Parts: sequence; structure tokens; C-alpha cells
Amino acid sequence: MSESTPTLPRAASASYSVPGMAADDGARVAEILQGRLYALTDLHLTLKHVHWNVVGPHFIAVHEMLDPQVDAVREFADQVAERIATLGGSPVGVPGALVKGRSWDDYSLGRAGAIEHLGALDLVYSGVISDHRTVAGEVGDLDPVTEDLLTSQSGQLELFHWFARAHLENAGGELSTAGATSEREAATQAEAGAGESV
Repeated sequence: MSESTPTLPRAASASYSVPGMAADDGARVAEILQGRLYALTDLHLTLKHVHWNVVGPHFIAVHEMLDPQVDAVREFADQVAERIATLGGSPVGVPGALVKGRSWDDYSLGRAGAIEHLGALDLVYSGVISDHRTVAGEVGDLDPVTEDLLTSQSGQLELFHWFARAHLENAGGELSTAGATSEREAATQAEAGAGESV
């Protein structure tokens, strides 16, 4: 008896799209947006994970700062999923597809200090925002409505990123996470930077 690997749902495309857009173009934009749906779903779960696992003297400030971000990013994921459906696609939001479709690993910190988490989130936000901007540029010629959606979301994500970075910046405008290439490295640098500024 052999075990079969479960088949994950795939984004399906309809034979239509929004008025004024060819079905093939709608399907292409929907396919591109699926990656953004994975990223935003992962981000809102990561932010909630940090909310639950942050400790230390800055606990309450970071704990309370993150819940509105979780809610906003969850709404962004919903907007992207609904845009996929509007374009004639079928958004995929199940965990197995997210894990299979993403190009990054799970968030690497568990219970840790607020500054460590904010250091790691600096890299997380940087990645999500960079990819959002890239995708907005890619879809601009095909679908300015989707470009506007992603541009609007990018502005809000950049604001949330600034909230995290404000804890990591010294008076000279230098980030304690500068040059970090992993979440753990950023967390370590942020913690060391906090110790130096005390």
C-alpha cells in the first residue's frame, strides 16, 4: 500500500477577467499576486507570533504596537485575494500551499526580547516591501488598478517598518541592524546596539 502525497489546490483561472483586460493578462496578474498573498499571510502570522513571544522592558510597547499591524496586514491579504478573484483567478490560502509556494523560511525567533524581535522584523519588512514594490512595477502596464493596490499597501507597510526601525536607530540615523543578512544576525546586532545606547 503506498501513501499518496496530498494534492494542494492550485490557482485556477477563469476564461474571463475584468472589463478591458484580456483573460490571459488577468491570469498573469492573478498568478503574480498569489506570491503577494503568500507573503502577506505569512507576515500577519509572523507579526502575531512576535506579539505572543516578545518579552523584556519594552514588552508592552511592542506587544500593543503589533496588533494593529496584524489587523492591517490581514486586511491586505484579503484585498489581494479578492483582487485575484476579481481578475478571474482562484486565490489559494491554505497553509500547505503557502509553505510550498514561498521562497523564505519560517521566522527564526521564539521567545525573545523586544529589541531582538524588532531587529529581525526589520529584515522581514524589508523583504516584503521590496517584493511588493517590484511586483507593483511588474503589473503596472498590465493592470494599473493592481499597481495602485500594491502601491497603497506598500506605503502602509513602510510606515509599519519605520515603527520598528525607530527602535533600532541611534540619534545619528544609523540602524543597529545595518548589514545583517539573517533574522538571527539582525536580532543579535539590535540587542548589542541597545546595550551600547544604555
